[in-house]
Amino acid sequence: MTEAEGSAFDQPSTYSARSAPAAFTPADGIPLVSLTKDVPWQDRMRTMLRMPVAERPAPEPVAKEEGGPAVPRVLDLTLRIGELLLAGGEGAEDVEAAMFAVCRSYGLDRCEPTVTFTLLSISYQPSLVEDPVTASRTVRRRGTDYTRLAAVFRLVDDLSDPETHVSLEEAYRRLAEIRRNRHPYPTWVLTGASGLLAGAASVLVGGDAVVFVAAMVAAMLGDRLAWLCAGRGLPEFYQFLVAAMPSVATGIALTLAHVDVEASAVITGGLFALLPGRALVAGVQDGLTGFYITAAARLLEVMYLFVGIVVGVLMMLYVGVQLGARLNPDAVLGGNDRPLWQIGSSMLLSLTFAVLLQQERSTVLAVTLNGGVAWCVYGAMHYAGGISSVASTAVAAGVVGLFGQLLARHRFASALPYTTAAIGPLMPGSAVYFGLLAIAQNEVDDGLGSLTKAAALAMAIAIGVNLGNEVSRLFLRIGSAEKRKAAKRTRGF
Repeated sequence: MTEAEGSAFDQPSTYSARSAPAAFTPADGIPLVSLTKDVPWQDRMRTMLRMPVAERPAPEPVAKEEGGPAVPRVLDLTLRIGELLLAGGEGAEDVEAAMFAVCRSYGLDRCEPTVTFTLLSISYQPSLVEDPVTASRTVRRRGTDYTRLAAVFRLVDDLSDPETHVSLEEAYRRLAEIRRNRHPYPTWVLTGASGLLAGAASVLVGGDAVVFVAAMVAAMLGDRLAWLCAGRGLPEFYQFLVAAMPSVATGIALTLAHVDVEASAVITGGLFALLPGRALVAGVQDGLTGFYITAAARLLEVMYLFVGIVVGVLMMLYVGVQLGARLNPDAVLGGNDRPLWQIGSSMLLSLTFAVLLQQERSTVLAVTLNGGVAWCVYGAMHYAGGISSVASTAVAAGVVGLFGQLLARHRFASALPYTTAAIGPLMPGSAVYFGLLAIAQNEVDDGLGSLTKAAALAMAIAIGVNLGNEVSRLFLRIGSAEKRKAAKRTRGF
């Protein structure tokens, strides 16, 4: 005999009066998730951002200004801090975490920050019956200055510290100082670093002393031409196009002059200094963390910059082919029989890359060692172990992300200064050059295959760095019972 269908208001069969939950909300409220205070604010803010608004822990009482916090000014300060972080290349999730931390530090807990590639917005609703307050800000200019990025992180860390109350006026004053601070390295140092980077990259792929000097001079000339284009207001596409020409022209000139050097190493070294690895890693990171619009915009930016490099290289290669330069697209660059030279070159490359990124001097040594470790891992897997270059690159990039994240957490700072420059030795400069050379000589199939390999290496770098960042968090104590929740989706439908 089947039971009659019950009403939705009937008690379920599994109900027990002995173990029934409380009928009313306790007088002291429902216990919320407890987040430890001895972990970086990035992890605490990410954890709360991934919670529903109703489940987020309420902020602790802070010393408020008379009449309550000035909501418009707090939101304006939050947007200005987010603008500096986003313009400096920080990932969208970290920017949202920083904006949320600033709002909570001033008692605004019901905030929802939103970050896209060029637009920042934040909405604050005091209660369910009050109208929300929304503000937005557009990021129109971007620049690479990791010293300024580190200063902004220190400001957010001070604002997030419950034992240190920073007033709005003090926060605005420090923010103005950060904006006014000059870059730590002058222009001539950046030009020299660009040349040393190209020279180190040329030695990394098998060049000698003559190749080092040729690659360095060509890269410095390309850097000066790019600065000239920037001063004339030309977009970055044309800056990259012009900067890619001198290295290729130098390699072709050495070939036509019958100088016994590895011209391919000269050209490859120049390309290492131009490949947009920083934007690629940031774009893939945003995609993996669910910020698909920002990721698509960043990757589109990478594509435009890469096309600029391709156009500049192909123009010079076509000229070289017409002049009779004998460039072999099937050549394989050496250097694997000189492990000590390669390790030294990889460390010099990471050091000069750190200077180009305007990093603080205190972080240059750490990122240099990180780059050397990454190349040791890559060389041991690829040259000694015979593992594919894509898999070796992914593992080496994962080591970079792991060590970079641990170093950043140790100093409560951003991970970008410890990871971006360290991936420089892993960039696929030779694969890009040989692919373009094959296309210039009408060997399209071989050229596309080499460019596909370069794209695979670039994606391996980006995914490896992000995976290393996530693995590092497994060893960090983020909270008590809670974990940093991720998006949960259906499987394919």
